[in-house]
Amino acid sequence: MPLIDTRCSALLMALSMLGSGAWAQSPPSAAPATVASSPQTENQARSFTLSNGMTLIVRPDRRAPTAVQMLWVRVGSMDEVDGSSGLAHALEHMMFKGTPDVPPGEFSRRVAAFGGIDNAFTMRDATAYHMQVPSRRLEMAMQLEADRFARNQWPDDEFKREIEVIKEERRQRTEESPRARMFEALNAMIFQASPYRRPNVGWMSDLDAMTPDDARAFYQRWYVPANSALVIAGDVDVEQTRALAEKHFGSIPARAVPARKPREEPAQVGPRRLEYRAVADQALVALAYKVPQWRGADEDNDTDRDALALAVLSAVLDGYDGARLDRALVQGTAGGKRLADSASSGYGLMGRGPQLFMLSGVPAAGETTDAVAAALKAEVARIAREGIQEAELRRVKTQWTAGEIYKLDSVANQARELGGYWIQGLGLDTGDRLIARLRAVTAEQVQSVAQRYFSDEQLTTGVLVPDPSRRETAPAQGAGPRPALTRH
Repeated sequence: MPLIDTRCSALLMALSMLGSGAWAQSPPSAAPATVASSPQTENQARSFTLSNGMTLIVRPDRRAPTAVQMLWVRVGSMDEVDGSSGLAHALEHMMFKGTPDVPPGEFSRRVAAFGGIDNAFTMRDATAYHMQVPSRRLEMAMQLEADRFARNQWPDDEFKREIEVIKEERRQRTEESPRARMFEALNAMIFQASPYRRPNVGWMSDLDAMTPDDARAFYQRWYVPANSALVIAGDVDVEQTRALAEKHFGSIPARAVPARKPREEPAQVGPRRLEYRAVADQALVALAYKVPQWRGADEDNDTDRDALALAVLSAVLDGYDGARLDRALVQGTAGGKRLADSASSGYGLMGRGPQLFMLSGVPAAGETTDAVAAALKAEVARIAREGIQEAELRRVKTQWTAGEIYKLDSVANQARELGGYWIQGLGLDTGDRLIARLRAVTAEQVQSVAQRYFSDEQLTTGVLVPDPSRRETAPAQGAGPRPALTRH
């Protein structure tokens, strides 16, 4: 689900993340790389546009002789069409399978040989390929990454083997988990027009029908310089890095980014409910509300203020050990009765598609999902009625600020944050602006969003119902050894 775990220090990086809107744009004609003209400090991130339209973002950090390279492509599962779910993720796997000069299986071996580690991930909004290498080996990393970005190719047999690995990934991470299957079904009910309704890994029937040429066509369509950003963080010189990027990536021919058609989610006009019956040890209930997201506008506005207040609300409910949901439902301190084994809150602050505020809980022995759902709603209603304490507000703001400071000790987190903001079309100063605006959220604003966004009109409820009888109809695994999962 597109949620931020408000208990982790990476609150500000919802990495389902990530605005909306049509990102299509034509690449600029071949011209010298351009750079944003603002006063620079030694460790400040800088952004350039290479001659083919690719974005380069460099953030120096001299504390250790290491560098992180991330290549971000603004294409994810939301850019697929019906019948091709899982294609963005499948292509991510195939990007490791070779070029005319790098045989299948050789890419990661070469990275390891010069002291680096590499991997990749696919989200709804984007695909990213990352390496951490000794900084003196950065050019070697660029050569490899530019080669596969521009010249990815592999035989059909490689795809046929890898698609079986992807199917096994879906089995292990989704089909063998009743909770994962319930959330997948819930997601498909929450969204109607938005492509967020499809699972990132893809429906199994779509994986069964996927062909090597499907992946090749997706690669040709979306892996375009102007649809991509190279982010470098670590022990690097900005101008040297810029020259290397122009040498290895800027020479890739420019192409137009395909137009993206809007797929706006229609307004929900009443409650929806799903009961998912499966062999499960415990029940679970999830309440998903459609709410605004943060667009990061330069000028403050009501929608962005509401989004930040919702982030604070989620943290007040579940942002630290002993927060409101834990005290009321798990510890039972509010009414003296323990209702749940666990209770949580999450909110998707940013994304190219619509975002959700979700409350969930696992009933304690002898309790029902209806009782837990009512208690979750009651905690939001209590804030709507009584507001929050200034001490709670200070606590979550202090945690966020500290979390951001500690998070950016990692050059990998720096690269991931900068790339994530780029995916949304946001500037290099977004992290600072976001923290500043979060600090400005008031207790009255938190109470106001609790009053306005939690009606049943925007609610979709998902209930996992343990049903032992489903054991007879559970899909049997085929005979023979199962494929091993790869790292990415």
